[in-house]
Amino acid sequence: MATKLSNIYLEGTRGYLLCLTLLGEGSSWGPFNGSLVNLSAITIERYLKVVHPVWAKKRLRKWMTYSIIPFAWIVGISLAAGVTITTSHVVDGVCYALIFWKSRAAQMAFGIWYFLSFYVIILLIFIFFYWRILIAIRRQASVMAAHSAAGASTNQSHSKQIQTNVIKTMMLVSVLFGVTSTPVSVYFLLLNIHSKLTVRENVFYVIYFIGHSYLCVYLLR
Repeated sequence: MATKLSNIYLEGTRGYLLCLTLLGEGSSWGPFNGSLVNLSAITIERYLKVVHPVWAKKRLRKWMTYSIIPFAWIVGISLAAGVTITTSHVVDGVCYALIFWKSRAAQMAFGIWYFLSFYVIILLIFIFFYWRILIAIRRQASVMAAHSAAGASTNQSHSKQIQTNVIKTMMLVSVLFGVTSTPVSVYFLLLNIHSKLTVRENVFYVIYFIGHSYLCVYLLR
């Protein structure tokens, strides 16, 4: 942001690299994509351990979990870098990022694919898997209540507390993601499929900040 406010005249190789990294949003877009992939992987891991504990204990290895961490960041950064490099140029000392597509069809295809992959599918992952986790916990709680006589009230209270925590997590992850990511996802989609829609930097940075705020709230939680 400080680089943008400085209004630096870009020229040569250094200017082009500055356009690709700081001015072209590649440095923040890549980690943002990686964090979404990482959160989806965490959700699926929780689902496997709660809903399919036997399978997870036999098949889910620690190296699989550890390998997902670099994989998520590599995917996110590679996607952002590939798109930014091929669609950004410096013209008259000004950086124009995500503008120079090979064709309108390629731009529209990427916009639709990105919207489905990094918004719709991820939202469905959060809703579906956390809902399945909640169902599994309720089923386990009912089985425990049916087989326990002494200390039944304590067990029921504990199971209700677990269900409450799962519901809170599901609501936080799903609703917060939908609220904060919808503006930037829809805006980015419209930019890619609507030929006459232009980027308004003040609007873009506001909704982009809202989208990033989701990750901050999730980590604090």
